[in-house]
Amino acid sequence: MRRNTKITLLSVGHACVDVYQGAVASLVPFFVAERDYSYAAVSGMVLAASLLSSVVQPAFGALTDRRAMPWLLPVGTLLGGVGIALSGASGSYGLTLLFVAVSGIGVAAYHPESARVARVAGRGSHRAMGWFSTGGNLGFATAPLLVGAVVGAGGLHLTPLLVLPALAGTALSVPVLRALERQTAGTAAAGPSGPDDRASFVRLSLAVVCRSTVFVGLSTFLSLYAEQRSGGSSTAGTAALFVLYLGGAVGSVLGGSLAERWGRVAVCRWSYLMTIGAVAGVVAAPGPALYLFVALTSIGLYVPFSLQVTLGQDYLPSRVGTAGGITLGLTVSIGGLVSPVIGRLADATSLRTALAPLVLMPVLSWLLFRALPEPAAPHLAAAPQPEAGAATLTPGVRSGWSRTRPRRPGGS
Repeated sequence: MRRNTKITLLSVGHACVDVYQGAVASLVPFFVAERDYSYAAVSGMVLAASLLSSVVQPAFGALTDRRAMPWLLPVGTLLGGVGIALSGASGSYGLTLLFVAVSGIGVAAYHPESARVARVAGRGSHRAMGWFSTGGNLGFATAPLLVGAVVGAGGLHLTPLLVLPALAGTALSVPVLRALERQTAGTAAAGPSGPDDRASFVRLSLAVVCRSTVFVGLSTFLSLYAEQRSGGSSTAGTAALFVLYLGGAVGSVLGGSLAERWGRVAVCRWSYLMTIGAVAGVVAAPGPALYLFVALTSIGLYVPFSLQVTLGQDYLPSRVGTAGGITLGLTVSIGGLVSPVIGRLADATSLRTALAPLVLMPVLSWLLFRALPEPAAPHLAAAPQPEAGAATLTPGVRSGWSRTRPRRPGGS
């Protein structure tokens, strides 16, 4: 199987998973309309998905640093879909939170290992990682359309139909993993090697948290905000979310291309600088101009998306899974911790007032990136021949393919 084919299938599989991250925000207006939930209550749903994901995702990354777990791609995809599918099947708020949390755990299990697998499949190419990330962004963009078509047509009791993308993503992952097992049977790229730069990794992680706060805050409340600005049109809310997620697909592809010419750190700096004005425009611009600034915000937030993942892997080469779990996971998770605060402030004042502080977040990301160095081009270490009799965890996928834990400098 060719590299481009593997990346394409991984990208589509990524889209099938990230549909369920976008689905949480897309379901918010329906829970408000059908169950009369308050802003604070629906913020709790986002928190249920985000908090568990933010805590569990680095843990999954640490596990995959010790032993490759490619089976997490199909299993995580399936859990993500089942949780969202069941979220509207019960009228109980407690069960809804539980099912949304199950979906968050599935998404958390998928991302650290998928980031490693995608880099192996793409042989370290920034452009390939950009396309992999684009799949996730397209999944986000598809979520409001899918939820609108299914739940908008028949109500929350039809959410079980939303499991279909998970079934497709699970099926797509297996042939890619089989192909990578054959590719890595002898000598294959396992990941970057070299000394850790923990200080830079911490600064990068803080920049990711600031970026996450903006994106999750907007994705949670943008639909309701656009509805208010347009006089109560639900179509306006769905369109705003679609623009937010679709702009991310453009940003990811653009980021990978720009980074191969100008470097990842420089591209991220300029992107966050542009995002400052774009977020301010979302909050303050009148009329249809809202959609232009939503698109610019989305592009500005997603140009650094895949670049931050590979930067984290290069700053922390002895913990590639952990780096992926933090950078890729925190990008869509930690911001959920701020959503309840935004919701309570919106209940007390207005959504515009509650969203205004988000303008400060890209400022902080820009300042943090000013202190980051551009790491040297990574050396992709070779993976050893898998031992005979290795356990089969997924059909055609051995437990140890393409991953050994790099030795620390000076370690035994």
